[in-house]
Amino acid sequence: MSLYHQILNKNEKISLVGLGYVGMPIAVSFSRKAAVIGFDINEAKIQLYRQGIDNTREVGNEAIASCTVDFTSDEKRLQEAKFHIVTVPTPVNPDRTPDLGPVESASRILGRNLSKGSIVVYESTVYPGVTEEICVPILEKESGLKCGRDFKVGYSPERINPGDKVHRLESIVKIVSGMDEETLDTIARVYELVVDAGVYRAESIRVAEAAKVIENSQRDINIAFMNELSIIFNKMGIDTQAVLRAAGTKWNFLNFYPGLVGGHCIGVDPYYLMYKAEEMGYHSQVILSGRRINDDMGKYVVENLIKNLIKADISVKHARVAILGFTFKENCPDTRNTRVIDIVNELKEYGIIPMIADPAADAEEARHEYGITFDSLETIKDMDAVILAVAHKEFQHFSQNTLDSFYKAVPNENKVLLDIKGMLDRRAYEGEGYIYWRL
Repeated sequence: MSLYHQILNKNEKISLVGLGYVGMPIAVSFSRKAAVIGFDINEAKIQLYRQGIDNTREVGNEAIASCTVDFTSDEKRLQEAKFHIVTVPTPVNPDRTPDLGPVESASRILGRNLSKGSIVVYESTVYPGVTEEICVPILEKESGLKCGRDFKVGYSPERINPGDKVHRLESIVKIVSGMDEETLDTIARVYELVVDAGVYRAESIRVAEAAKVIENSQRDINIAFMNELSIIFNKMGIDTQAVLRAAGTKWNFLNFYPGLVGGHCIGVDPYYLMYKAEEMGYHSQVILSGRRINDDMGKYVVENLIKNLIKADISVKHARVAILGFTFKENCPDTRNTRVIDIVNELKEYGIIPMIADPAADAEEARHEYGITFDSLETIKDMDAVILAVAHKEFQHFSQNTLDSFYKAVPNENKVLLDIKGMLDRRAYEGEGYIYWRL
């Protein structure tokens, strides 16, 4: 009987290695059709899942509590599975080179517990060649098994969009690849159990790796273009959002908007591609220029805040500034690689320590990653400037009275309001005398 049918009949198990924003929803989805072991080295995270608490907010507490995933931090439990899916993060180092530490560590753990006849599928975003050139040797060394003879590998890039309740694992076409046709067929059929949108069978593992890494690089470049336009239009005194609304009436205009580009995908993946390209002697002209623009947007925001504080006749040195929103995107608790931290750090260069409130963010993660403790919205008072940094649903319906409650009791022309994502009615606030600015 094939491995696929053994999984279908629940005679063999699927394991998920890494239960974050990507791995946990996949584990829950597969558990509806198969026996699933959910493994993570973070014991605290495992305990939350066992209690039915979804700290990622990707599927909700009810789905976690009612699913049949066997959550564990005991790596030996991986020996019970024959189909392994690795979904660990692939960040960058401070020098912006790929940090393959998590995927290498996961490979070592899995290798120590790998059995003959297994298939290992990597979902982590990597540059072409990582699966076969880096991960496979680790699996072989740790297991004492031979790839191609004792176990097989494949690659299926994750496409889950954190915080997005529409584009989910089930509704996004899944790219799958395998080291040979038989492996590819098994991987494709296993994923077809849960992916309603179907699968796309890539020609090779390297093609699948490359396809993933360019998806986010393409978005990064397009957003960089919008950010550059924003800089130009601000100099011209033209509202960028108004320009984009007008241009967007053409059927083939791409609807991208300016903003801070962070997270563990768009702000990271281009560096993986460029690392490999430079290793082969090619230096990017387009991709890295886009990265430079996006990396500098936090500094650009603060430069404009300072200009507007001066315009409002407010002493920069003693300015009281609040930042609302800290996560890398709206309606998502994830603070990893948030570029709001660039605004925070740049403000410190001017001697300004901002108050930061984010009711949607993972507060413990922010403390651990950045040493930042959030303030509650209720404690934000007597501000000179407010930066609406993230378009959380909690902020989108702020009335003018709510925003006014954050400021000092001064005329509106002495209130600086930065609306990074363009959530508010610009004309309304400018009409009331606020010093309003947005990308």
